[in-house]
Amino acid sequence: VAYNALEEHKYDIVKVFPPIRTFGTIGFIVAMWVVDLSGFKNSNAQLYVGSIASLVMALYSFTLPQCPPAKSERKSWLSAFGLDALVLFKSRKMIIFFLFSMLLGAAIGIVLGRHEKLNAFFDNWLVIFLNIPALVTIILCYVWFGLEESAAILAVVINKLPNVIVTFREGARALNQDFLEMARCYQFGKRKTFQHVIWPQLHPFAMSATRSGLALVWKIILVVELLGRSDGMGYQLQLFFQLFDVASILAYTIAFVVVIQLIELLLLKPLDRNAQRWRR
Repeated sequence: VAYNALEEHKYDIVKVFPPIRTFGTIGFIVAMWVVDLSGFKNSNAQLYVGSIASLVMALYSFTLPQCPPAKSERKSWLSAFGLDALVLFKSRKMIIFFLFSMLLGAAIGIVLGRHEKLNAFFDNWLVIFLNIPALVTIILCYVWFGLEESAAILAVVINKLPNVIVTFREGARALNQDFLEMARCYQFGKRKTFQHVIWPQLHPFAMSATRSGLALVWKIILVVELLGRSDGMGYQLQLFFQLFDVASILAYTIAFVVVIQLIELLLLKPLDRNAQRWRR
């Protein structure tokens, strides 16, 4: 009702509605205090108080301005499930940069895992980049490159890359030296050694980096869209937060969980089973 009245009178909803929500929260707290301090908390008297208050509010609702339901427009099934808000995930640049960060992180991680001196030099830098808050990286990218899609994608890649490097570095450290010696004895080339000896051992670490990367990217993208985008799921969640629309927030969360589960079931698990078939 408040949202409809503000919109009808052409108020700035983002600025005007938060104080209304704040007073609603204060009223809820005061009501809880009244019930607690009056001794109704442990008796059925609170039910009578609640019933009387509900009756008063029901009568008061007849004095409120009319709020006719908005006419629903025909929506696609993507809009119905809220999937049209996955703006950055639909971007081809986002997919390319995600794969690029995975490949670059894997290459750097393997090199660091196999060369102790390089690892000793870059270890402190990795720790620094791992502990830089994602919010700081996002803000700096927006300040340096503007509120562009490229800046948003770059912020996502920068935040993801150190995690991939560390995961593959630990995988390279855990390589079985006996298998590598066997490959040298049988005069395997570099390509054959990587394909048949190194990659099967690194595969669990690659899957771990992919799954954790997807989870991390999802969280960072929300902050990116919330701070500097006029579309996307982060922007939608910010709007729902301003309107105190918990149902819509949960609906968007469930929609994304469904998308991630589909990626897991249709893409990641089949790849995992195919790569692990040599263990049978």
